[in-house]
Amino acid sequence: MTAALIDLRSDTVTRPTPAMRAYMAKAEVGDDVFDEDPTIHELQDKTAAYFGKEASLFVPSGTMSNQIAVRAQTQPGDELLCETTAHVYVWEAGGPAALSGVTCRPIDGDYGILEVSQLRDKLRPANEHYTRSRLVCLENTHNRGGGRVYPLDKIAAIANWARSNNLLMHLDGARIWNAIVAAGVSGKEWAKHFDSISVCFSKGLGAPVGSCLVGSKELIARAHKIRKLFGGGMRQAGIIAAGALFALENHVDRLAEDHRNAKMVAAAIADSHGVQLDPPNVETNLVWFDVDPELGTARDVQQLLQQHGVLVSSTGPQVCRACTHIDVSAAQVEQAADAIRKALKAPPLAKRKPAPARAAMPGSD
Repeated sequence: MTAALIDLRSDTVTRPTPAMRAYMAKAEVGDDVFDEDPTIHELQDKTAAYFGKEASLFVPSGTMSNQIAVRAQTQPGDELLCETTAHVYVWEAGGPAALSGVTCRPIDGDYGILEVSQLRDKLRPANEHYTRSRLVCLENTHNRGGGRVYPLDKIAAIANWARSNNLLMHLDGARIWNAIVAAGVSGKEWAKHFDSISVCFSKGLGAPVGSCLVGSKELIARAHKIRKLFGGGMRQAGIIAAGALFALENHVDRLAEDHRNAKMVAAAIADSHGVQLDPPNVETNLVWFDVDPELGTARDVQQLLQQHGVLVSSTGPQVCRACTHIDVSAAQVEQAADAIRKALKAPPLAKRKPAPARAAMPGSD
């Protein structure tokens, strides 16, 4: 990898800013397993207050935070309901089953978004033959849904239904900060519909490590023990908590820049040959696009763009993702957009395959 490459693979590739590094270097620390780290206390208190909850717990990763939430709110043999492409189901190594003995019931949504009407017939009967429906897990913004912001009214409707049926609500808010900025909805407003929320500092906010699980004092007390069980007890971790604290205090509002930059990338994809935005509208910092087999595979496109100085992720045989973040400036994104257009420019007409007749009918697909 050379310095000339513009890295749009993920918002997890960011490096601490000089100001963040300086803040981390002077952090006060203590033994967090003994609950004696003052910087972690400050981060946990401020995160809980930000979301209007009683307490929070600092953990190494968003995956651990999600899985602690599942373990703390279920019993082995229970079932959680989630969208088919939810991170907690697809990208956490089978954690609910392996760590909590919980099965997942995935439900197809609209780019990650579920309607309450899709859940109403999913409750298991109260019968010894069935698992117990116990937890609803939503994701905001939804990664595989293209960074979509979950509409607040849909969350409220699902939460009301869940509570009326004695189900708990968990939010995978790895990119909740993007939803807060894009929708202009406060953390407290999102959080009031959930019993637990996982929030990540090492994605859009640019911290090097860490997430928090947020909820009631009772929930977080259980979470402390589960964190220890899962191997997440850290010692003088205030050094890394300081990076998260600095990010929380300084990097939330600037996410609007990432959203504007993502739209520049999306425009370049829309102008290019052999690729198609999916979803077609970009709301936050994620740009997902499909690759026409005529052009090759997603890996082929990934390598082609790398040759033109742009790094993207190939996340499936024909699917790529680009992600804007704090380490790429608007000028770099403009450069990347130009490189994408150049790499994926339409071939000469003589080399193109004839388009099928139905391709001329807008909306036929």
